[in-house]
Amino acid sequence: MTMMKRGALMSGAEAIAYIHSRTWLGSRPGLSRTHALLDGLGHPERGLRFVHIAGTNGKGSTAAMLASVLRTAGYRTGLNSSPYLQTFHERVQINGTMISDADLGELMTEVKAAADRMDDPPTEFELITALAFLYFQRKQCDIVVLEVGLGGLLDSTNVIEAPEAAVITAIGLDHQKQLGSTLEEIASAKAGIIKPDCDVVLYQQPARVERVVEEVCARQSARLHRADFSRLTPLRHNLDGQTFRWDGQELFLPLLGDHQLCNAAAALTTVEVLRRKGWTVRDEDIRAGFAAVKWPARFEVLERQPLFIVDGGHNPQCVQALVRNLQDYLPNRPVTFLTGVLADKDYPAMYRQVAPMAAHFVTVTPLSTRALSAAELAAHLEPYGVPTVSAGTIEEGVEIAKKLAGEDGAVCAFGSLYMAGAVRACFGR
Repeated sequence: MTMMKRGALMSGAEAIAYIHSRTWLGSRPGLSRTHALLDGLGHPERGLRFVHIAGTNGKGSTAAMLASVLRTAGYRTGLNSSPYLQTFHERVQINGTMISDADLGELMTEVKAAADRMDDPPTEFELITALAFLYFQRKQCDIVVLEVGLGGLLDSTNVIEAPEAAVITAIGLDHQKQLGSTLEEIASAKAGIIKPDCDVVLYQQPARVERVVEEVCARQSARLHRADFSRLTPLRHNLDGQTFRWDGQELFLPLLGDHQLCNAAAALTTVEVLRRKGWTVRDEDIRAGFAAVKWPARFEVLERQPLFIVDGGHNPQCVQALVRNLQDYLPNRPVTFLTGVLADKDYPAMYRQVAPMAAHFVTVTPLSTRALSAAELAAHLEPYGVPTVSAGTIEEGVEIAKKLAGEDGAVCAFGSLYMAGAVRACFGR
């Protein structure tokens, strides 16, 4: 790794402070700044091979499954994801290990130097993208599982050349201000990651969404591979995980919920594509890789007495999956919902789904400038007639929810990934 004079290097904390100091620039769609920034760094992305993942829901879980399988197969595997739950370092990992403070400080010193030479300054996410590419290239990753930040076509990760596979997970109505008001418009933005002559894996979608992806594949002469859910048979499940059969192979997945089996189908279809392209992944790598998957805050059990579950669900589609999970795993059990939400989400549609199951609501304010306050959320929930408490902090909310649930009830914390990390921290996670 190229070194600069020790005195000139940022610390990890200084690097993170610098990155977050760019939030005032907001989200500015377009690739020109990322191209310019990477040009100043010698285009580290051009020496890497990628699996590129876009979608509204399931991107992170699918990425975690693929990274675990590829790592188990012996490949030095990078994982770039967003947002983080508890520490910035989660966003950039190799073989399951987060970037160190030393590497973060050294590389961001280089990225800042390149950014300072630009007339049009890069955004926070563009800086992180450049940092990740530089780290993965310097550490000589064999393959990088790359999660799109927002959309696809104009997302800064989309500067890469044709990936080994472009994966499109479940598409729903979210980020409509940036991506469009219809499923077709959002699908078109997500399908922007499809490059000429590349392989595309598509999660099973409504026909009108699939048509959009099919049309983009046809224009780009890209090969479309559908994740066929009928090839997957659920066998058994409990709060430790679920066992299923994919064709003839029996696999165990620690992540809970039918939707995770659908994500598994997308991941397994991607592995098949990679195998056909010469990547060596044995059946035992798939089995061990799936069994070792970790992806926190996705219907994650934090405590058993009382039962306490945290889920990062933050839009109506996520909450629909959450409700199915609660009905499946906790039938007839009273649920206390610990919840906070961002003001720009379709939260009325979220709470309409969970209100019939709620014994209590405990509202909190997520750790984001976009958050709806706990008091405002409590006022919104009042017409449902469910006993509701507004908590001053997330930590206070956890304690209140546990007391309300009692020994026979359950707590489900959901509504925003920006509160999930703080909830997990209350349990030493």
